[in-house]
Amino acid sequence: MISVIIRTLILYIAVTVAIRLMGKRQIGDMQPSELVITLLISEIAAIPLQDKDQPVLHGIVAVFMLVILEISVSALTLKSFFMRKMLSGKSVVIIKNGTVDRQAMRDVRMTVLDLIELLRGQNVFNIEDVSFAVLEANGNLSVLLKGKKQPATAEDLKIKNKPDALPLPVISDGEIIFESLDALSINKQTVTDILNANNSRIKDVFLMTLDRDGKYNIINKEVGV
Repeated sequence: MISVIIRTLILYIAVTVAIRLMGKRQIGDMQPSELVITLLISEIAAIPLQDKDQPVLHGIVAVFMLVILEISVSALTLKSFFMRKMLSGKSVVIIKNGTVDRQAMRDVRMTVLDLIELLRGQNVFNIEDVSFAVLEANGNLSVLLKGKKQPATAEDLKIKNKPDALPLPVISDGEIIFESLDALSINKQTVTDILNANNSRIKDVFLMTLDRDGKYNIINKEVGV
């Protein structure tokens, strides 16, 4: 039992590190080659867990060989458009100038219902409102609405407004996030002064956000939690 726990822990750490090295992506955002590597890694990692006669080291070596392969392929696709097209595919225009390209839909094996579903995912419920729709290589649909259907911007309305500063979390569950302090070009004392003015302490704060304009929001921990 102890050996199973140890093997599981070692492989868990190895696979986590391997996926981390490949970069942060959700399954739906992965390119085909990345998805294949991820599936292979999961299968290879499972072998030493199911078969105690298989050395854990063999599984770890195989996992990291796949990671090296994926990184090498990624570097190659950055240098070569042909390789990028072969391994990752290319974007396909499904709707052009308001007209659905049926041949393009057949090429990517997409039905009308599939198209409607993807449009709804972009908050578009009337296909007649779409000027262009592009099916990206990762399967997402990018949509450009017709001019009269696009939401008005501040520029369109000739409204002069100052863009909101991005609020960053500076305290999470009683812990200072120093990366956020660096991004805001402030120090811990600034946060402490704000908390003192609100009769609060760092350890009592569940979440505190702060932006470059000095606007903040403080959520204290619940009593007894």
